[in-house]
Amino acid sequence: MLARLLALSILAAPLVLATPVPAKEAPAKTAESPAPTAAKPEKAPSAGQTAARERQKTCGAQWRALADAEKVSQGPKWPQYWSKCNKRLKGEKA
Repeated sequence: MLARLLALSILAAPLVLATPVPAKEAPAKTAESPAPTAAKPEKAPSAGQTAARERQKTCGAQWRALADAEKVSQGPKWPQYWSKCNKRLKGEKA
């Protein structure tokens, strides 16, 4: 047991010595250092993305109305409903 402890301490010594010592004070920022980069401005959604979101909101409202009427349990699940509703709304606007 003592031999293992001694061997472990000998093997761990280089790891302890290789660990960097943290600085006591943060380095002072100079005036030359670049300012933090600003967040990228958000891109406005394209016309197609906006139309798709509106169709999804419309279909979602219709789905919730069906769910409230408890007609969903007999009908299609959301993915199938969304597919049919999306195609129907795309056809109306074309």
